[in-house]
Amino acid sequence: MIRKSFNFSLILVLLCVMAPDATLHAQTPMVQPKMVMLWPEGAPGALGNTPADKPRMYIFLPEKRTTTASVLVIPGGGYHMVSLGSAGFQVADWLNRQGVAAFVLDYRIKPYHYPAETDDGGRAMRLIRAHAAEYGIDPNRIGVWGSSAGGHLASSLGTHCEASDQPASTDPVDRLSCEPDFMILEYPVVSMELPEAHKLSRGYFLGPNPDPKLAREYSNQYQVKPDTPPTFLFATTGDPTVKIENTLDFYRALVQNHVHAELHLFDYARHGCGLCGEIPSLRVWPSLLRTWLIQRGYLPADAPPPPPPGPRWPKWPAGLEGPGMP
Repeated sequence: MIRKSFNFSLILVLLCVMAPDATLHAQTPMVQPKMVMLWPEGAPGALGNTPADKPRMYIFLPEKRTTTASVLVIPGGGYHMVSLGSAGFQVADWLNRQGVAAFVLDYRIKPYHYPAETDDGGRAMRLIRAHAAEYGIDPNRIGVWGSSAGGHLASSLGTHCEASDQPASTDPVDRLSCEPDFMILEYPVVSMELPEAHKLSRGYFLGPNPDPKLAREYSNQYQVKPDTPPTFLFATTGDPTVKIENTLDFYRALVQNHVHAELHLFDYARHGCGLCGEIPSLRVWPSLLRTWLIQRGYLPADAPPPPPPGPRWPKWPAGLEGPGMP
């Protein structure tokens, strides 16, 4: 009996000693990011001068590069918050550990509506291209990774950007393309038309009484063209938040337009798990993405392995403020 009690106490001691390091590893990016404002002089249509009115981007450059490709990461949050930690910084860390540069977008949300979000996404992509030499990346190998509502914003860049370019702008950055070279869409919101649309994202993106024409325009499955970027999609068939039809319709449109597309569906009911490291049934999906990146030439086959599956980081990093802060 005494021996059992001792063993139990020893386990408790070991857990207490190990827990702080495990928690720190789960919540702290491998590389502390630099932050840049998208518009240092003020964003277009800004409603004020608070952190909520100042979209920004966090720059994650790996210690050892393996590729000139890079990724703009757009976290989700239903267009009413931005999951900057679990769907942003943690994804950037996963990319960095394999030698890929990453940029995490913190964009404007409620009370902002369209076009603030697409303005922010487009500006981030253009800024990355404008500073490609500084970041050591190829301006023609910039992907976008969007999850949930971030997937809608990401797919909007992939399907609308050429039409929204601003060649007459006096800012040279705005004369660059905001179209990504490849897309990674994770349980994405795609449609803005009911009943398929995620009502919360639709309401915050388009406002309470959206114009049906605008809702149709930003139902991105209808905007796919033969030159839409190659796309990797991941979703769960039982997603309780965003209908699986969003993913299926976008994939179908890609195939019909002869765009390279890869789709991975899991017979599971989950939304918003990020890298899904805590879910045995889903944590394999990032390895499928790694294989796709290698096959498409964005990542070398001998790139360092990603970190082992782990728990999700907090939705919002401690000590930061910004437009997507809950």
